[in-house]
Amino acid sequence: MCGIVGYIGKRTAIPVLVEGLKKLEYRGYDSAGVAVLDQQKIVVSKSVGKLVALEEELGEDFSQSCIGIGHTRWATHGRPSFVNAHPHSDCKQDFAVVHNGIIENYLELKDKLIEKGHQFVSETDTEVLAHLVEDFYEGDLKEAVRKVLATIRGSYAMVVLSLRDPDKLVAARKDSPMVVGLGDGEFFVASDITAILNYTRKVYILDDGEMVVVTKEEVKITDFEGNPRTKEVFDVKWDAVAAEKGGYEHFMLKEIHEQPKALRDTMLGRLKDGSVVLEEVDLTLEQLARINKVYIVACGTAWHAGLVGKTLIERWAHLPVEVDIASEFRYRGPIIDDHTLVIVISQSGETADTLAALREAKNRGARVVAVTNVVGSTVSREAHDVIFTWAGPEIAVASTKAYITQLEGMVMLGLYLAQVKGTLPQEKIGEIITALKLIPEQAQEVLNQEDLIKELAQSFVKVEDAFFIGRSLDWAVAMEGALKLKEISYIHAEAYAAGELKHGTLALVTEETPVIALATQRDVYDKTISNVKEVKARDARVIGLTYKGNTNMAKSVDHVIYVPETIDELAPLLTVIPLQLLSYYVSVARGCDVDKPRNLAKSVTVE
Repeated sequence: MCGIVGYIGKRTAIPVLVEGLKKLEYRGYDSAGVAVLDQQKIVVSKSVGKLVALEEELGEDFSQSCIGIGHTRWATHGRPSFVNAHPHSDCKQDFAVVHNGIIENYLELKDKLIEKGHQFVSETDTEVLAHLVEDFYEGDLKEAVRKVLATIRGSYAMVVLSLRDPDKLVAARKDSPMVVGLGDGEFFVASDITAILNYTRKVYILDDGEMVVVTKEEVKITDFEGNPRTKEVFDVKWDAVAAEKGGYEHFMLKEIHEQPKALRDTMLGRLKDGSVVLEEVDLTLEQLARINKVYIVACGTAWHAGLVGKTLIERWAHLPVEVDIASEFRYRGPIIDDHTLVIVISQSGETADTLAALREAKNRGARVVAVTNVVGSTVSREAHDVIFTWAGPEIAVASTKAYITQLEGMVMLGLYLAQVKGTLPQEKIGEIITALKLIPEQAQEVLNQEDLIKELAQSFVKVEDAFFIGRSLDWAVAMEGALKLKEISYIHAEAYAAGELKHGTLALVTEETPVIALATQRDVYDKTISNVKEVKARDARVIGLTYKGNTNMAKSVDHVIYVPETIDELAPLLTVIPLQLLSYYVSVARGCDVDKPRNLAKSVTVE
């Protein structure tokens, strides 16, 4: 999320920065800004909205400086506004910082800095970095940044510009990408290769835990302790379009592969000492004691996340939950009052039907919690409480990383409610949290099976109908799998609770109908296998999806996809990934427009 560009060299910096930001605007489009050294001061220009607003602000003669940093923002901490836009400065305007990621402990650091007399103007976590550099600076910018890195927790890529060290840029990365472009008497720093391809194709790719000092003469890379690092020059062979996609053929595939990071970012700062910490949610035990019913309201993929949330909240927090499609919610006269908790889920935070449901719920006195991916969105502003999913901008119409972080949000909310109500032993909560922390790494294990899934996809090229089956949480994920297949490959796909097959659906099962059977829920596993045998008896080809180590399923199906073993309630975070990959590769094999499927839009802002 967000985009960074830095430049030092012989060119005028502003055109280089703006050109780079244009290449990165798909990563952040809420606000933008630049900072340059000009006549012994740091000059900052910012604007809210699209990059064109910043260009108008800059004009043609803004500065002839040859060193500067720029940023295009996708809001995380603090809504889109002029003061929240990057770059951020310290009290004396001696340092400017741009930053991608999340500083997990920024609130405690901010409080300490305020006690020392520092004055803050924004709501962002990034501003803490500028004040920390100011606080630690003793004549050496690199050493000041090193001290900052030892103080902060979280994920970040950052670049620092200093009036006191005017001939250098200092950058660092942890869990967020950063590259250094190599030119002739000039160097570039960026969060994405895309930003600098017009100027150079030779780059250093920084690894986690590395920082770099860039001057007009040289680039020096070290680890955070100051030990030198030797890097090989990476020669970029992609074209500009491919570079925007990180070398992936489509945005959807790129976003599928970004899911381990999105999962990691979304849990950052929210799992501490065996407990869930949701600073954005302020529900006390007294308030929860009044709640006697929960509604989860959403559309499409977000509704499927809500189906998972229903089981988790009922199982862990012992509250009755209904899941409603937002476009139906208002019109069926739901029974809502001040004893009702309504949870709305929307990737964009602007979904018209979901927003209308939120307003209806508030008008009837309900407490509303929003799960959304966009800070400053209408849903996030109008809900009482918000859980932000740090998936970053999602370009492909078919949601992947936004969905998986919505699932994660429901897991954390379910645990939080159970924690406040005391309906789960703390030991059990700690056990689930321990398993949740392993999910990003396990998600990467699933992605490592991509070639197997790509091969399976070839057998779907001429398929016209497919079924997805499962029980309990597997059924909820089966519905998302079916939606993904139909929306991007145009294959008719349906999901059924496996036990319902015999009530009519079996009439449609033939040898030409592939069936994807999810079987990770241990308490109903044997029953699911019985249903698999029913479709096998009708000559269907069955692809099974279960935990690694379960060799028995291979005896009942034609192919098996394995996911790492976890707690059953967390299985949806893993089982959806192979279904996304299957849909993607089927769509590619059928020659469909993966990122822009026909008749569909990314954000549905009409009823």
